[in-house]
Amino acid sequence: MERLSMFLVILAALLIPILMARFKITGVPTAVAEIVMGILIGKSGLNIIQTTPELTQLSSLGVIILMFLSGMEIDFDLFKPGSSNDQNRWSPVKLAGIAFIGTLVNGLILGLILKFTGLFNNVFLSVILFSTVALGVVIATLKEKEILSRPMGQTILLTAVLGEVVPMFALTLYASLNGGNGSQIWLIVLLFLAAIFLLRRFKQPYIWFNQVTKSTTQLDIRLAFFLIFTLVIIAETVGAENILGAFLAGMVMKLLEPSEATRDKLTSIGYGFFIPIFFIMTGVRLNIRTLLANPQALMLIPVLVICFILAKAWAFPVCRLRFKRRNAFAGGFLTVTTITLVLPSLQVARNLHTITGTQSDAFILAAVIVCILAPIIFNSQYHLDREDLIRQRVVFLGANTLTIPVAQQLGRNWFDIRMVTDDEKNYKTYNSQVDNLKYFPNLNEQTLAENDYFNTDILVTGFRRDDKNISFSRMAKDHAVNRVIMAQVNRTSDEKQLQTLGEQGVEFFNPFNVEASVLRSLIESPAVYQMLTSTEAGLFEVRVRNHKYTDRPLMDLPFVDQITISRIRRGNQWIVPTGGTTIEYNDHIIFTAKNLGTVATIRRELSKQN
Repeated sequence: MERLSMFLVILAALLIPILMARFKITGVPTAVAEIVMGILIGKSGLNIIQTTPELTQLSSLGVIILMFLSGMEIDFDLFKPGSSNDQNRWSPVKLAGIAFIGTLVNGLILGLILKFTGLFNNVFLSVILFSTVALGVVIATLKEKEILSRPMGQTILLTAVLGEVVPMFALTLYASLNGGNGSQIWLIVLLFLAAIFLLRRFKQPYIWFNQVTKSTTQLDIRLAFFLIFTLVIIAETVGAENILGAFLAGMVMKLLEPSEATRDKLTSIGYGFFIPIFFIMTGVRLNIRTLLANPQALMLIPVLVICFILAKAWAFPVCRLRFKRRNAFAGGFLTVTTITLVLPSLQVARNLHTITGTQSDAFILAAVIVCILAPIIFNSQYHLDREDLIRQRVVFLGANTLTIPVAQQLGRNWFDIRMVTDDEKNYKTYNSQVDNLKYFPNLNEQTLAENDYFNTDILVTGFRRDDKNISFSRMAKDHAVNRVIMAQVNRTSDEKQLQTLGEQGVEFFNPFNVEASVLRSLIESPAVYQMLTSTEAGLFEVRVRNHKYTDRPLMDLPFVDQITISRIRRGNQWIVPTGGTTIEYNDHIIFTAKNLGTVATIRRELSKQN
């Protein structure tokens, strides 16, 4: 029977994604489907699964790896001052902070109400459970909607990060106080010190690991599991929860800046084997029959569902400060999603005997219900705004025959274009041809700063005078513009100044070099010249930002028969591709295509940041 139980759980883990794909069930998170499957084959359903020591151990490993991967999901750059170019009064960081503080307040009020009515007496645990957000489910939903890097996506993501980090540490405090280890809380500091030590110890060696690792050693994966078990053992030794150690291990691994390939391998190990067992066994252990036989517990389920929703209700008016009503409602409701931390929290509470099995099952069922509802409502209600579709913001300084055609073409491809000129004649000539063209007779650094022109992803200095281009390029770099492109009009420009700008990261466009290259191509390679000048064909570049197409061989691309890929630039390395060449995140693909409509579609699809 024990071997049969193991076989059935593994079979269920295999069948769930197959059935979801077959019946096109996309609105329900896989974790919820796995819990539902566990309910069907467990105590509440067919009762064909026996809880064996092996399944219990694998389930425990599943929750540890789940917490580790959750720690790896945190983007610490989001919390750095000036990390975002978003200068809106209500930035994602502000909105997420206010929303989560409101969630904590609402959770406290709801916990007190439950205690006053006699439905649930543990207020501290209520606050922890009501404030949690399922970070993994939220990220998957935002990626599917392709708004993870957009203002709304960043706001929801930051709220979810707070909804995982803060309750995690609160759970450790709760376990210490209720486990009789209150006097040893200070020992938990040792856990953080160990995490810092491991981070500092492996920061430099990790770079070397990536250089010497091979398929038979997988040093990056071995290091990940070393971090997991080291911090889990230390956590248990100092009286903290093992999931806190796993979570910190994930944060340490994230700070080591693992490659996309390493992240994918760890995700494959976790979600391919261990984590599904944890979710399925959670459903197996649920006893809905006991709940149905207990009127008070049965009444607790809808009350808890309402509490989970009301706890996050503050997110809606907060998102409304910046976003449209419909999207604010959808985004706020997505934060209701909770399952990841609820399950281990309830497991800790059961081990401490601070919650009954019936109450625990009621909380789990309520979390499953809201985890089904939240993504479905978000996907049905959220509509992409213009700021969700904008790829990059580009500012052109100078309106002339060089910059105007480029601005027109980019504007049609969802780039946010702004142009500035100090030539009144050019302004009158081109004002009707380009949106958002401004004229300033006295164009200087103060004018650009006051009108927020340095708040951009790319700034192009396209004046017909090199001294102006050099001056404004230097200003842009002083204001920390990420990319500055300078048109060099005169071949005899000051080489020393250009060298200094180049060292600062300024990129140069030399029309005379382009002309020379085109003439040489006409002489040496007429076919290349025809390709460059033809209106039906061209050489194009796209940066792969869509995770949907990463870690896949070129031959598997759905549009590979419509293009010819000549080169792939990966970092500073050029790769001559074959059909089996695997695409990685941030690869620059150089390709040709005869149909310009196909080019636009492919560039848009591959460059989507999700």
